[in-house]
Amino acid sequence: MNASVKPDSCTVSTTCPYCGVGCGVTAKVENNQLIAVSGDKQHPANRGKLCVKGSALHETTSHSGRLLEPQINGQPVSWDQAINKAAQGFNKVIEQYGPDSVAFYLSGQLLTEDYYVANKLMKGFIGSSNVDTNSRLCMSAAVTAHKRAFGADLVPGCYEDLELADLVILVGSNTAWTHPIVYQRIVAAKKKRPQMKIVVVDPRRTATCDIADLHLALKPGSDSYLFTGLLSYLADNNGLDTTYIANHIQGFNAALSAAQEATPNTSEVAKHCNLDPDDLQQFYNWFCNITKAVTLFSQGINQSATGADKGDAIINCHLASGKIGKPGATPFSITGQPNAMGGREVGGLANQIAAHIDFSEPGNSKLVETFWQAPNMSHKEGLKAVDMFNAVKDRKIRAIWIMGTNPVVSMPDSNLIQKALQQCELVVVSDCVEKTDTTMCADILFPATSWGEKNGTVTNSERTISRQKSFLMAPGKSRHDWQIICSMAQAMGFKNGFNFTDPAQIFTEHAALSGFKNEGKRLFNISALSTLSEQQYDHLEPVQWPAVSTTKSSPRLFTDGKFNTLSGKALMVTVRPTLPVNQASAEYPYILNTGRIRDQWHSMTRTAKAIKLLRHIEQPFIEISPSDADHLNIQTNALLEVSNALGHCVAKAKVTAEQQPGSVFMPIHWNNRYAAAARVGNLVPPIRGRVSGQPESKHAPVKINKLNTAWQGILICNQELSDLPCEYWCKIPLKQGYRYELTGTSLPENWQQWISSVVTTSSDTITLSSTGDYRKISFIDNKPELIFFSSTEYLPNANWLCKEFNEEITTPAQRMALLAGKPIDNSDDCGSVICSCFEVGEKTIRQAINKGANSTEKLAEQLKCGSNCGSCLPEIKAMLG
Repeated sequence: MNASVKPDSCTVSTTCPYCGVGCGVTAKVENNQLIAVSGDKQHPANRGKLCVKGSALHETTSHSGRLLEPQINGQPVSWDQAINKAAQGFNKVIEQYGPDSVAFYLSGQLLTEDYYVANKLMKGFIGSSNVDTNSRLCMSAAVTAHKRAFGADLVPGCYEDLELADLVILVGSNTAWTHPIVYQRIVAAKKKRPQMKIVVVDPRRTATCDIADLHLALKPGSDSYLFTGLLSYLADNNGLDTTYIANHIQGFNAALSAAQEATPNTSEVAKHCNLDPDDLQQFYNWFCNITKAVTLFSQGINQSATGADKGDAIINCHLASGKIGKPGATPFSITGQPNAMGGREVGGLANQIAAHIDFSEPGNSKLVETFWQAPNMSHKEGLKAVDMFNAVKDRKIRAIWIMGTNPVVSMPDSNLIQKALQQCELVVVSDCVEKTDTTMCADILFPATSWGEKNGTVTNSERTISRQKSFLMAPGKSRHDWQIICSMAQAMGFKNGFNFTDPAQIFTEHAALSGFKNEGKRLFNISALSTLSEQQYDHLEPVQWPAVSTTKSSPRLFTDGKFNTLSGKALMVTVRPTLPVNQASAEYPYILNTGRIRDQWHSMTRTAKAIKLLRHIEQPFIEISPSDADHLNIQTNALLEVSNALGHCVAKAKVTAEQQPGSVFMPIHWNNRYAAAARVGNLVPPIRGRVSGQPESKHAPVKINKLNTAWQGILICNQELSDLPCEYWCKIPLKQGYRYELTGTSLPENWQQWISSVVTTSSDTITLSSTGDYRKISFIDNKPELIFFSSTEYLPNANWLCKEFNEEITTPAQRMALLAGKPIDNSDDCGSVICSCFEVGEKTIRQAINKGANSTEKLAEQLKCGSNCGSCLPEIKAMLG
């Protein structure tokens, strides 16, 4: 099923499956095993660099945990049985309740070719627009902002603009951690030109602030006030490009009037945003007087019920000052996922049709219907993500197919999502991982191929289409997503339209649709690629659309001042800023912000396989400010419960001045497969934008309770466990086996019975018991198969215990040392890992600093830390003081 796979030993150029930067990767394969990866020096996005996640890709391709064969109700079946069962189920529901009773939920992890056939099947053949994607959770506000301002979903700039700019504003983006290679390009540019100004706009002080000349730690959710205030300032301080406005802008007067009414002066803005007036004045002055300015914005802007307004408030400032369509001057929405852009291009959102054609004009559906020869063309928008799962809950949608995503973790009010899927008539899930929070709700599972096996294209944040190639054989019975979708379409009775035998055929059809009756109406036009042969497709070089040929790219849009509107002018949207609907209250006095950490990705199904990626941050945490921690009598590592009316989470406290008072932060990655109660989606209310449908994921009112800790424990074993009998547990995969961090609020009556109820062991066992403490180590052939320590006070170093696990312990002295939790030679561990690329720990770095390595250059020379991807440099600089 993987005809395009390369020979057993080869070197292949492909792309990274993580963030929206879209880095090129060179994969080295020997004997059908990926043995090494490096950055592709020829790829324009990264020029040979990779972040720590990309650098560890070769550690994530094992078949452990993979879904390897189709299943019905948890039982392995043949592909024919699974496809026929699913097709019959969908057809039955459609026949009884109509096409709008079924839905597809897609993913920015899918390749463009997968996306295309899924969208085509639902909108053109089933006859419903109930097809949406997890990009709704991260980018739909930006899509709405772009369409309102430019007439289409268009990112005007490119990465080079960040290097050419004299002012870079990073808004709602911890770029250093979420888009590390783009961040490193900015770092390099500033090193070359120290006079370049960097402004970070973020309620938290993140690693990105390391290079900031100015950090605006504004009140959460107040971004619109900041940028309507900037527009007012430009008008009052000769910062407008009146010629550009006259020739290329509509709606200026109304937009400015609304801005001046809401934010007439910097004093008002400072009050709304809780900012120092001098800092605000500095930012406004820089933007007003610096011609080359780029505003890069991401989830801190998008993940809001008013995210589209925030995006347009930013775009308005660039339009009014003429800072767009020029080298080093642009608003720039940076995408979160590797192919969120590709999904938007094919129409993977419920309010699009296909190829940047939407439902705004009556003839648009007919145009696509003609091209597809579609028998059941949809003519209206479908349900967006939150509404889609609400319809599942209300039994208006009775069959749903989820592809390559984990909505039980990622959606807001995730407890509701889980319950909705559990009672849904038919749930089909395509995934490469067998056990996720979502696959556990499925009636039918389709095993899909993963990165390294898949073959197709992706589009990154700067509109660059790149090939993602297969170089590993598909394991088990897994198939490509496009193959599964085409088989399903044919089994449902749609014999024509899905006879593809290769992704190149799908891509060229997609490209042809982009040019079909286009006549210059749509800037998304890659029809120059519609005649590619299979060989040309396989060797396609990265190209930015609009693609006027197979080799010529379009790095910037609107260079001529012409926009994708009927008038050819951009629209300055009237923005009336508001704060989020849900504010802190006496019952829920804290605002919860959610987001990513440096070394993990989404729900950890891939990154948790790379052991070194878990060493940086091993457990879920809740960041809280020192003043709030003092008020609640909380210290770092205290066990906290964060809750609201929707649910609760339990995690360890991280007290940090980087968090402003009144707000807390929790990462999105942990879920029921890796921790007891750390699925932060449980706490996010399903409030969403009226037009965008984007959920408000960064502003959830919560309360915090400190849990009284009676004991803590470390459990290391070869067995994968779940639902451990304590208030907090976290699973940390090892090279062999698993480590579990445990915390309980009451002491078990009998530790021997407690551990025996959790894990079975051999009879070769040594134990040590004292008041409140218990230790047990079991051996097979002199190798530990179980290490368990519990204590009311002190626990030994977990990293050293993990090193000893599965090592041969031959002498009584070694056994006693292990039971004591202390190495015979009193050697210590290196501390928590700061540099994941070279696995350099905090204690090792501090020792080197104390011995005179007092710069990042000296540390890199001595320890290598910070010399590869650079993601750890902000933390190393903080240690240097």
